[in-house]
Amino acid sequence: MRAITLLTDFGTADYFGGAMKGVILSINPQAVIVDITHEVPAQEVAAGAFTLLAAYNTFPAGTIHVAVVDPGVGSTRRPIVVSAGEHLFVGPDNGIFSYIYDRNPSFEAFHITATQYFRQPVSNTFHGRDIFAPVAAVLSTGIEPSALGPRISDPVRLLKSAGPHIIHIDRFGNLITNITRDTFPDGASLGVNGVTIRAVRRFYADEGDEPFLIWGSAGFLEIAANCRSAAEFLNVKRGDPIEIN
Repeated sequence: MRAITLLTDFGTADYFGGAMKGVILSINPQAVIVDITHEVPAQEVAAGAFTLLAAYNTFPAGTIHVAVVDPGVGSTRRPIVVSAGEHLFVGPDNGIFSYIYDRNPSFEAFHITATQYFRQPVSNTFHGRDIFAPVAAVLSTGIEPSALGPRISDPVRLLKSAGPHIIHIDRFGNLITNITRDTFPDGASLGVNGVTIRAVRRFYADEGDEPFLIWGSAGFLEIAANCRSAAEFLNVKRGDPIEIN
């Protein structure tokens, strides 16, 4: 039995997430549905892409991940399904699967054109309910991704900033960079908004008041501060450049 995860920017105050679950269960009453989060910052595709990367590989092979951060809903952007690393991904072709492509270069992507699987009528404002949820449900019953539409070779990717930069800021104010262990030399430091950070700590509660570097659970180098927001302390935002010294 395949699990279906949901990741959106819909929040929990409205009916959106619940409606998606209702559609899935109407098609496959045995579906196992797991919320990754519905609190991605509104319309922040890059934030959704990072959150998906950090979470997807904790689920078993065969899991279907529905990711809907979709400022282009109702426009000409394509709905797609992606097969990568023994997982399936369903959502808009707007770059939200960029990190998945990077981690799984042999991925396959398909443009969803099989409208017989959509919930009718399809709303121009809620493809999460009318396209992505029912497609995930039919995938969970055994339909192959290739049955949903033609394979595509040009999925949209997020524009990559030149050089090291901040890709995400979590709710604690920790700064997640795009730096991995193989791109950070031993003994190096980071320059962030005029501040040089040299200390590398093992855990967030290590002693000290100044910002420090720590390897985060998603595999990227983070900038943190003990019991305070590093983002506020350093006055930086997502996308800001950093320097490896």
